[in-house]
Amino acid sequence: MNEFLVAIHRDLTSKDPKPSAEEMKAALKPYQDWIAGIAAQDKLVNPLKRWDTDGRVVKQNDMVLNGPYAEEKASIGGLFLIKANDYEEAVEIAKGCPIIEVGAIVEVRMAIPPEV
Repeated sequence: MNEFLVAIHRDLTSKDPKPSAEEMKAALKPYQDWIAGIAAQDKLVNPLKRWDTDGRVVKQNDMVLNGPYAEEKASIGGLFLIKANDYEEAVEIAKGCPIIEVGAIVEVRMAIPPEV
């Protein structure tokens, strides 16, 4: 079984964010149920955490910029690890995220174990 990072990107900073605050409020219970379903299958690696809308981007020459993405309006709205056999299974789990229906994007990346 492999571990995969699931990153939920959504617009948290623009004047007219997508999903809107109302859409996010309506999606909260389905989102919690989705996470609970992943946990019930013993595929949630770490507990769900909330993320600050602020952040820092570190670039070459010690340049540090405010914000999770200096040039983008998308921010990380959720970040956690899941267990799956392969990308196909991880993507199927990610497709269940109800916030996709209101404009979020879910990114899936395999966590590569360090070489021993």
